[in-house]
Amino acid sequence: MIAVIQRVKEASVEINYTIKSKIGQGLLVLVGIENADADEDITWLASKIANLRIFNDEEGVMNKSVLEIGGDVLLVSQFTLHASTKKGNRPSYIKAAKPDVAIPLYEKLIASMCEAMHKYIFTGEFGADMKVHLINDGPVTIMMDTKRKE
Repeated sequence: MIAVIQRVKEASVEINYTIKSKIGQGLLVLVGIENADADEDITWLASKIANLRIFNDEEGVMNKSVLEIGGDVLLVSQFTLHASTKKGNRPSYIKAAKPDVAIPLYEKLIASMCEAMHKYIFTGEFGADMKVHLINDGPVTIMMDTKRKE
């Protein structure tokens, strides 16, 4: 599982000219699911995201998590995070899980994130043509890969 985590002042997901989800200060998380992903990837990623200390404390040091600041999370599926550009100019998405595998894992990640955050998280819609709007704060953007755990 690959995640791109962005610290935001606000973010929203629009589908067919309608806002599906909107958050204020918090994290916009784009997540790509691959065939090799399993429950342990979900558990690790949800805990890491909820506890990632990338918000400023009183001294202006990134020392607080989204949990500690009472922020929200907007989780959006994005299979293109698994794009391979090794050959040619057209990306290959062969590593990205097909919907029959990806949807149940995405739903488990949502549940795991809700548990880690101790509240509801906001989402996009799997497979939909979404317009994601955000005001990146910092900017702070972190990438995580559950297979590398770096």
